[in-house]
Order: sequence, then C-alpha cells, then structure tokens
Amino acid sequence: MATETQLSALNLLPPGTYPLTRRPAPVVPDVLATVYRFPTMEPTRFAQYSASHLHLPLRRDILHRAVIFEGDATRKGTASTKWRDDVRGSGRKVRPQKGTGRARLGDKNNPMLRGGGVVFGPHPRDFSTKLPRKIYDLAWRTALSYRYRRGELIVVENDADIELAEPRWITKIMERNHWGNADGRSLIVTKEWKYNLFEALALAGREGRAKTQEDVDVKDILELGRIIIEKRALDSILKSHSSDLNRTVPSAVY
Repeated sequence: MATETQLSALNLLPPGTYPLTRRPAPVVPDVLATVYRFPTMEPTRFAQYSASHLHLPLRRDILHRAVIFEGDATRKGTASTKWRDDVRGSGRKVRPQKGTGRARLGDKNNPMLRGGGVVFGPHPRDFSTKLPRKIYDLAWRTALSYRYRRGELIVVENDADIELAEPRWITKIMERNHWGNADGRSLIVTKEWKYNLFEALALAGREGRAKTQEDVDVKDILELGRIIIEKRALDSILKSHSSDLNRTVPSAVY
C-alpha cells in the first residue's frame, strides 16, 4: 500500500522533476581533550567527548540570554520605601482649605512634607526571569565549546590541589604556566572544596579565582582568560546540562 502511494505521488510531479530528499546532517567526530597533572601540567592521557558537548558553534544570542538570566536571579530586590499609605500618621487635614492664605494641604503624610511618604519609591520585588531549561543547558555547552576551540579549556586530573596554602606558592604556579594576572587571570574549577588551593587563591586574588562545580555559572566560564577544570567536574557539568540531547522519537503504536 505504501509503495502504491509513493508511485502515485511520483506520477503527479511534472516531467523532468524529482522529489526532494532531505540530506542527512554530517556526522561530526568526537573531540579529544588532553588531561594534565596539576600543577606540573604533565600530560597523562586523552579524554574523548562528544561533539555535541565540546564542539558546538558559537551562539552569542543564547549566551547573552543565559548571562541575563543568571544576573536577574542574583538580584535581591530588597529596596523598600514607605509610600503615602505606609507612613504612620492620621489622615486628618493639616489646616483648613481656606482662610489661612497659605497653599492647600492634605494630611501630614503628603510627600511634600518632611516625614511624609515617598512618591513611587521602590518596594521589594522579584527580578528573576525565566529561561527554558534546554536553552540554558545549550548555553552551558556552547560556552565550554567556545573555550575548547580557543584552547582555553584545560582539563586536569581529579586531585587538583597544592601542597601549601601560601599565596606565593600559587602565584609561582600561575606565572610559570602563564595563567596569572599578566595573561588574563584564570578560573580553577574543582569537584570539591580544596583547602590549600582555595585559601591560596583567596589571598592571591589578582591571579585568578577558584570555585567548586556548584558555584560556577555561564558568566564565570566566559569571564576570565581560561578555565582549568577537573575532569570529574567537567563530566558532571556536561551530564547535568544535557537535557536538550535526550530526545525521544515517538513511534507509531499498532
């Protein structure tokens, strides 16, 4: 039956024309990332990632929406003033309407008077906006792909820590690897909180920052000169931001 329908459709086409067929999308091979040992930066192995994770095209519009979404979520919106109805006091008229020779005036909560209310002052509000989960996850992988293609995504082993919590120690490491202030600073992302590394970078903040995986957002990925990230932290981020890749194709039920 299906073959007869296709043949009948071909017979309806003008002579010399052929039905358009959809060309399948080109298959992009997986990408490789070199894994280094921190802080000596000795290469140890290669890690293979899908092209849909670390080789996406740059989408400035999606990155912009993600950064605005994160910025709106951080706004507290706690500014508060008292309007005319919020000021404590009676609604009795201050002076008579006529006979005093002075301007007309209502109650003492009038914004023109000292101690009165504020005209259209701010009230506590929620500045957060909404963004679809799939678009936000795509923005995460787009930011990581942008860093990867530029050679600014450095994957290190899972034991990314230093021996001493000294700012001089971490400063020498950053300068030797060209990660410091002179080269645009760097962001070190770990799976868990590392005392020596985080304390040293807190005292040497001009060289870079250190954050755990839970505290990083898209703006952090794009802000500094490069990203030094533990492999397990990168794997966890890619796993938690892949909702748009889990597509299920509906099938007919007979």
